[in-house]
Amino acid sequence: MLPLELDDVTFAAGNRTIIDRLSFELSAGPTTIVLGPNGAGKSVLLRLCHGLLKPTAGRVTWLGNRNSGRTCDQAMVFQKPVMLRRSAIANVTYGLKLAGVSRRERALRASDVLDAVGLSHVAGKPARVLSGGEQQRLALARAWALGPEVLFLDEPTANLDPGATREVETIIGQIRAGGTKIVMTTHNLGQARRLGDEIIFMNDGRLVERAPVGTFFDHPATVEAASFIRGELPWT
Repeated sequence: MLPLELDDVTFAAGNRTIIDRLSFELSAGPTTIVLGPNGAGKSVLLRLCHGLLKPTAGRVTWLGNRNSGRTCDQAMVFQKPVMLRRSAIANVTYGLKLAGVSRRERALRASDVLDAVGLSHVAGKPARVLSGGEQQRLALARAWALGPEVLFLDEPTANLDPGATREVETIIGQIRAGGTKIVMTTHNLGQARRLGDEIIFMNDGRLVERAPVGTFFDHPATVEAASFIRGELPWT
């Protein structure tokens, strides 16, 4: 499926240009962290890549072979995941059912991912009564079960306490270790350092800088990036 190419992509809503002529390519392998101040367009960028939004102009193109043999080529987890009015395990199996996975395979996959994210003990509980951290882990399990080649994460720990954040980061690491490409937005610079291999830095809908994580933080190439790292641009 990869690489993913954005070619002169623009997205406008009303009279406002949110993404402004963005061009770059994402390939398999490194974890890509998208950083930028409020209103930079990070969340909209992920939605464009995932296909939830269509560009006003330009193209978003998956250049690889889509017939990868996997159940689902890509998935996305949001800052505030929507939980179905079902049990935790049924939240996972329902997505697999929609993807055409057999009943037996659905049960096996759901059991495996719930165990992997530490939620086996709440498998039968209604998903909506779980804590915020548990719901985010369930959302990750739901996406992971689909076997995506690419997983888009939109600030997955923004509303979580430090303990829940560590748990989610551990799961992200496990998903990545399984070969899934991670593309993630965050407002947490420490998290970007811990999880990222490369940084895409955006401001006002533009790609300002792209660099390996160490280079970006230690030797930013632009005034905008340096100001953001020092905390002189608004946080997301």
